[in-house]
Amino acid sequence: MRVLVVTIVHHPEDARILHRQIAALRERGHQIEYAAPFTAYGVTPRPGIEGLDLPRATGRDRRAALRAARKLLTERGPEADVVLLHDPELLLALPGAMRHWRRGGRAPVMVWDVHEDTAAALVMKRWVPGVLRPPLRLGVRAAERLAERYLRLLLAEDAYQARFRHVQPVVPNFATVPPLPPEPPCDDRVVYLGRLSRARGVLDMIETARLLGPAVRVEVIGEANPDVRDALTEADREGVLRWYGFLPNNRALAKLSGALAGLSLLHDQPNYRHSRPTKVVEYMAHGVPVVTTPTPLASELVERHGCGLVVPYEDPAAVAEAVRRLRADPELRARAARQGREVAVAGLNWQVRSAEFAALLERWVKEANAGMHAASGSAHKSDAALVG
Repeated sequence: MRVLVVTIVHHPEDARILHRQIAALRERGHQIEYAAPFTAYGVTPRPGIEGLDLPRATGRDRRAALRAARKLLTERGPEADVVLLHDPELLLALPGAMRHWRRGGRAPVMVWDVHEDTAAALVMKRWVPGVLRPPLRLGVRAAERLAERYLRLLLAEDAYQARFRHVQPVVPNFATVPPLPPEPPCDDRVVYLGRLSRARGVLDMIETARLLGPAVRVEVIGEANPDVRDALTEADREGVLRWYGFLPNNRALAKLSGALAGLSLLHDQPNYRHSRPTKVVEYMAHGVPVVTTPTPLASELVERHGCGLVVPYEDPAAVAEAVRRLRADPELRARAARQGREVAVAGLNWQVRSAEFAALLERWVKEANAGMHAASGSAHKSDAALVG
């Protein structure tokens, strides 16, 4: 099976796209073309994957990225068995490409991997004028309903089902659980892994690091939005925390094991209320106690399984106090680490679900091919009847 994976938004090393889905497809012997903004992010394609460079869609003007994506889909789409889209923006590039495919007589199976609540995410985009947000939300909901008619959908969360008329398959944001037991939690190092923005609590994290002082080191791993880069750079320069920037997935995950706590300080935003933060699952998988704000899915996971502590939104003092509590109680942090790891192994392990994901795409291709053969057979019978 030939699969064309496309994104104009995500980092080409995105864990869900590259390290989970593409890796699962490659394990089953499928051929991958990966179209992503490699140059814009300063990375190169991995060996064994054909990389196709696209512009990055950022800010208000996304036209260049969409034009390039439309051209690529038009030219490369018919050569693929599956086209796997990872951005809602790419829905705008599809109509022209699909018209071209119909004229050529061959179309791939189109799949949209729904990563987030797109309409809710618009509220958080600083570049979207406030007056445009309500009509944009309505437009996104209409586009989602249209996509459901013409595309196959994969959802990253069960909670996204309410946005669609029919039940859609869910490919959850689970972590790949390391096979070897992790190091026990230390008492002097806290970690954060993921995208960095105001809404993800970066400024709260910096203030938490100041409150913890030199006794506990705060290590931050991830790419930062432009509006928080200066604050992170300054905090790193002053020795308040250590910001590593973006690291490849294997290097980033290697820094989790043995940490006193993993932070997830999301603010109370609509887009976060229906999502389980992947970082929380990754902390659990690596035996790291979790300190999280009370976003519903994260707090429910942590409180039910006793794998960390829940703190109020936008409260650095409470975060620092939670870290100090874990530091002062070796038994508490060891129990949180152990229970989080056990839950991740038993029920949040991507390795258990990866084959299901690949098999789902394979089944959709088989069904599409069977439909084409049936239509072709009917056409041949009609032609024979006319000749007879």
